[in-house]
Amino acid sequence: MNSGKSFYKIFAVALAVFTLLICFSACGNPNTAPVSDDVSQPEATSQNADTQSTAETTVPPAESKPEETQSETSKETEEEPAVKTLTMRIGSTTVTVDWEDNESVAALRELVKDKPLTVQMSIYGGFEQVGSLGTSLPRNDSQTTTAAGDIVLYSGNQIVVFYGSNSWAYTRLGHITDRSAEQLKNMLGNTDVTLTLSVESAS
Repeated sequence: MNSGKSFYKIFAVALAVFTLLICFSACGNPNTAPVSDDVSQPEATSQNADTQSTAETTVPPAESKPEETQSETSKETEEEPAVKTLTMRIGSTTVTVDWEDNESVAALRELVKDKPLTVQMSIYGGFEQVGSLGTSLPRNDSQTTTAAGDIVLYSGNQIVVFYGSNSWAYTRLGHITDRSAEQLKNMLGNTDVTLTLSVESAS
C-alpha cells in the first residue's frame, strides 16, 4: 500500500513540474509579441504616396516664349517709309504713267524730288506737245516710231508727249496707260497745256 501511494505522489509532482515547464516555455516564446495600438501604414502605401508627390512636383512647366526686347517691339511698330513715285499731271488731270527703268527717268525723278516742275508745253506737228525742262538729262537716243501716249526725251532737254505718231531719234521715258488715243487727242490736240512732274507718296 505504501509503495502505491509513493508512486502517485511521484507522478503528481512530475505532472506539476511538467505543467510549470510548459507555462514557462509559453511565456518566454519570442514569437509571441505584445499587440501594439499603433497601426502603421504598409510600406508599399508610403512608397506610392512618395511617387505621387514626386510626379506632381516634377511636371515640367509650360514652355514660355522669350520676351521681346523693346527694340524689337519698336521695329515692328515703326512704319515703313512711304514708296515714292514719279507723277505727271496734264493741266489739272493726273495720268497714270508706266515709266521706263533707265538713267534718264532716274535723273528726271531726282530733278523733281524736292519741288514739282511745271513745263509749259506747245502743240507741234499736229501729233505732239513739246516743252523745255530747263536742264539737260542723260540721253540714249534711238530711232523710234511713237504712238499716242508715248513720253520721250528730245535733244536731252525737252520732254515730248504724243497724241499721234512720229518717227525720230528719241530717248523713251514712259507711256500713259489710262487714256485712249482719242482721249489723249482731246486733252493735247486742241490747245497748249502745262505739264507738272513731281515725286509723291503712292496711295
